[in-house]
Amino acid sequence: MFTGLVETVGTVRDLRRGEGVLRLSIESPKLVPELVFGQSVSVGGVCLTVVALGGGAFDVDMMPETASRTHFSSLTRGRRVNLERAMTLGGRLDGHLVLGHVDGTASLERLSGGSPRTKEAWFRASAGLKSSMRCVAAKGSVAVDGVSLTVIEADGEGFSVGLIPATLESTTLGLLKPGDSVNVETDVVGKYVERLLNPRPDEAKTGIKARGLTLEEMYELGY
Repeated sequence: MFTGLVETVGTVRDLRRGEGVLRLSIESPKLVPELVFGQSVSVGGVCLTVVALGGGAFDVDMMPETASRTHFSSLTRGRRVNLERAMTLGGRLDGHLVLGHVDGTASLERLSGGSPRTKEAWFRASAGLKSSMRCVAAKGSVAVDGVSLTVIEADGEGFSVGLIPATLESTTLGLLKPGDSVNVETDVVGKYVERLLNPRPDEAKTGIKARGLTLEEMYELGY
């Protein structure tokens, strides 16, 4: 689990496909000394496991499902990626709860701002992300390429966020151009609320008909 506060930006040194996985080698002299084999790292918002270390870089393996759901399907050598180690239990949660489980991608539609140092970005949801847009709410949280951001506006087609100078300067979001694709993870709290409120398909094997909770029942349960 992560917070969405990027520690540093790394560079994709190499990509190798084989045995059903895509292995990435990511250069990060700052982070590598802090990593160990088997540790989880958020790479551009995707939770991946360290499988090798050395030479100022670390390797991670990515399943085909991960590549197809993220913009990593078109990843190239030299691409800059946001990096964050998993949070520690008892540490400060300065961003929001980020799992590193990307829901889909969005493309930067426009970038504007009333100040040269701050920007407002509007992202258009891809077809694969639109089913999750119910979990993106104004003033709620969303992770964009692993960066915890506050939603300004949202509808079924996309959402907008504000980018402060620190975000523009210390993450890859400052490099975005209209048309660029980003990984998006909606708020996990919203996912569970949406799951509880909506009816589920009948469970054919048990013969038990499942249903969703009403708002009144949610209130009674303390939500």
